[in-house]
Amino acid sequence: MKKKATVLGAGISGLSTACFLAKAGWEVTILEKNATIGGRARQFSHEGFVYDMGPSWYWMPDVFEQFYQKFNHTTSDFYDLKRLDPSYRVYWNDQTYSDIPATMVALEAMFESLEPGSGAKLQAFLKDAKYKYEVGMKDLVYKPSLKISEFVDFRLLKGLFSMDLTNSFSKYVNRYFKHPKLRSLLEFPVLFLGAMPKDTPALYSLMNYADMELGTWYPMGGMHKFIEAFESIAREQGVTIQTNAEIMRLEKNAGKVVAAYDVQGNRYEADVFISSADYQHTEQHLLNGSANYSEKYWNKRVMAPSALLYYVGINKRVENLRHHNLFFDESLEEHGKEIYKDPKWPTAPLFYLSAPSITDPSVAPEGCENLFFLIPIAPDLSDDEPTRERYFNLLLERLKALTGNDIKDHIVY
Repeated sequence: MKKKATVLGAGISGLSTACFLAKAGWEVTILEKNATIGGRARQFSHEGFVYDMGPSWYWMPDVFEQFYQKFNHTTSDFYDLKRLDPSYRVYWNDQTYSDIPATMVALEAMFESLEPGSGAKLQAFLKDAKYKYEVGMKDLVYKPSLKISEFVDFRLLKGLFSMDLTNSFSKYVNRYFKHPKLRSLLEFPVLFLGAMPKDTPALYSLMNYADMELGTWYPMGGMHKFIEAFESIAREQGVTIQTNAEIMRLEKNAGKVVAAYDVQGNRYEADVFISSADYQHTEQHLLNGSANYSEKYWNKRVMAPSALLYYVGINKRVENLRHHNLFFDESLEEHGKEIYKDPKWPTAPLFYLSAPSITDPSVAPEGCENLFFLIPIAPDLSDDEPTRERYFNLLLERLKALTGNDIKDHIVY
């Protein structure tokens, strides 16, 4: 008889885990609290507008491809992956913007135009970033990390000493580049890791390699396409997916979780339970205190940023925008302090705007535009409707001032 495994959550990690367990011979059930799967990568639609609710940047296509190949598939079995060129646009505080080219020749020329000699420095910077990416992604990330002996390998040990684990990312970038625009461009990918660039290890220049060498991509039909792909593989492997099953409590016996209870009081038994929910939520709320870490421990942690999101549909097309747009027209340092050091609603936030309908007409009605606004904020702020309205109006004003797009009277959703 097959052993039973129950996975909590049908986001990308829950689906991935379920696929591998089922492939290994387990009878697997996923319990998902929402009506639809995808976790943070859920999708919803409204009168022809199709919104990806969370992730909007498709980086590291090799990681997705490796996953698909484990199950005798390839990316093109599930969706058409398109590389964006330019990769994205950045609006600066001097009222100018930069389109970030997808080709290395054009990217080096752009760097050179801002700082003479920086084209060659970019080559050296990305060569080092490539090494970190290859060691980090191929040799370190896929190890289970159950015991230190996994890493007792000369090549890995050599790699660890070459990975800049103790150097600051900000100082590391400053060794190569002085122009503030180039530094901001290289520092932005680490912002969502949970710390400011000056507090992040230089190891994470590997993300610059992912950005500039591996490229920014988009799955036609929306980011949810990779969730559909994972679901398809899970069902091929025999995984059962149950939605509207929010787990409220895990029951332990002799130090082992033996059952889960949903919001309706239904009891689920299995040989093994895997929670793909946030670690802190699982420990503090589902295990009711019988956990590895105390509430005091979690209260001292610095959490990664939250975000204020707006899903907007307008009945006109936009100008002077790309698929991805970063608005760096305010101080990154000040905004960062209000996320990590002195948590509060930001005074003058940076923000991000995705307009996927520029690339993909299927995500908006004809003649319309699908817009996704994001402001990074500190987690656990007091939130109300007037605050949301105030920040939305701020975004509309800055969008108009920087791009000429006045959309206020054209919003239909």
